Amino acid sequence: MQNPEQEHWNNVFSTKAEKEVSWFQEYPTTSVEFLELFDLPLTANIIDVGAGESHFIDILLERGYQNLWVLDISAKAIENLQKRLGDKAAKVHFVVSDVTDFQPPVQFDFWHDRAAFHFLTTDDKISRYVDLVEDAIKENGYLILGTFSEQGPTKCSGLEIKQYSEASMSARFEINFERIKCIQEDHTTPFNTVQNFVFCSFQRKV
Repeated sequence: MQNPEQEHWNNVFSTKAEKEVSWFQEYPTTSVEFLELFDLPLTANIIDVGAGESHFIDILLERGYQNLWVLDISAKAIENLQKRLGDKAAKVHFVVSDVTDFQPPVQFDFWHDRAAFHFLTTDDKISRYVDLVEDAIKENGYLILGTFSEQGPTKCSGLEIKQYSEASMSARFEINFERIKCIQEDHTTPFNTVQNFVFCSFQRKV
């Protein structure tokens, strides 16, 4: 039995082509730039959370990373992504789950989340996410988060989101993470509208 969030996202990924959703990127430039900040070994455990059909996993595979996970609440998104990757999909661990229910099988060196965290709008879910990354990321590992900024949209795909500033995002994670770098970015959608994002990188404290 699907919960309402799963039903919503399965419907989105069943009815819309890749370039018919606002978050589509031909090449995930900002995510790659954050990846390149850190000298990760090819054996690093890397996860892309709320990945949808993102091309970030393609880049990671092309660069030779060997321990890759993709998580999304939508089984249809995962199915579409696996079809696109073809034989390369065998090199990736796929997880269908609400992130707040996720039970990580390993600790991660690099946790990447572009636009999943901002769909958590209740204190309970936000706290569960923060607790999760504190446990799931290795000491000295990295957390990369991208959300709508305070100048960005208040909804996405018909759902309410929570906007963040550099300060409010940092405050959520300050107990167990050191902030490294934050930027704001204008994302141009396939419909030629502009959405403002804030991206922050953090390192797990020892």
